[in-house]
Amino acid sequence: MNPNDNLEPRKNNSRVYLWVALVLVLLGINGVLLYLRSQEQTKNEQLTTDVQAKDTKLAEQIKEYETIKADFERQSQELQKLGQSNDSLQSRIAGVNADLLRLRSFKAGSFTLAMQKQYKQRAVNLEGQLKKRDEEIAQLKQDNETLYTETTTLKERQNKLTDTISTIAKTNRDLSDKVTVASRLQADNIKVAIITSKNKEKMDDKEEFKAKRVEKVKVTFNLGRNDVSPKESKAVYMRILEPDGAALYNLSTGGGTFTVDGQESFYTQKQDVVYDNTRQPVVFTYAKGAEYKKGVHTVELYEGGALMGKTTFTLK
Repeated sequence: MNPNDNLEPRKNNSRVYLWVALVLVLLGINGVLLYLRSQEQTKNEQLTTDVQAKDTKLAEQIKEYETIKADFERQSQELQKLGQSNDSLQSRIAGVNADLLRLRSFKAGSFTLAMQKQYKQRAVNLEGQLKKRDEEIAQLKQDNETLYTETTTLKERQNKLTDTISTIAKTNRDLSDKVTVASRLQADNIKVAIITSKNKEKMDDKEEFKAKRVEKVKVTFNLGRNDVSPKESKAVYMRILEPDGAALYNLSTGGGTFTVDGQESFYTQKQDVVYDNTRQPVVFTYAKGAEYKKGVHTVELYEGGALMGKTTFTLK
């Protein structure tokens, strides 16, 4: 028997074992690689999930700060309408704007858990300030409504009081006018006579006289009784109007000007009479100092700017 015949099968078996061992090693390495790849994939998936979660948190935080900013701006506008100072709100709006800029500058990966907690707590504080200010604004609105109601009521009362005062004032004016009218004096029993150059007094029932004989004109009358008119000194005026309507007027004979119906007029003579409500007589004697015109003359008597009475006489 050849010894080499036994060695050949042994060599073949060794090769088989070697190949099997090699295959097992390769399979082991492959398994390890597959395991490592699986671990890496899981890790990457976790990182992606974490980034997405941070991105969502960041977006939510930005939205929350945008809402807070809008609420502060709303409060600022409401305070302006109420006429209140809002400097502190403007400062808070600026602070929220700064926070928004920082939040928008973050990348999802850099927005750490600590940052999330920090901005979340700040948002909670800002929302608390918003709620407190909303309560203050609501109170201001209520106070304003109350003040408006009180002011409206006060204005209504004031208007009513003004109307009442106006009514009283008008009533007083009307009463005063009535008293003024009622207190006007009347000239009763007006008579005209002439005095000649020989100092003789002539009277005529028809009050017609010859012009060439007239030196002076004498007018007599009584102050009528009036229980309303006060007993005091009265200025009594006489006007003698010539046929052409011109008033006889001469400063040297006691003439002057006075106001009648708001207009300045000439008077012929004036007397100050202490009225005593006894129908006291009053006498005017006027000398023209020149020839009188022929025709109808009018005598008007006034007191307090009001006509007391009048009559006419004729010179032929």
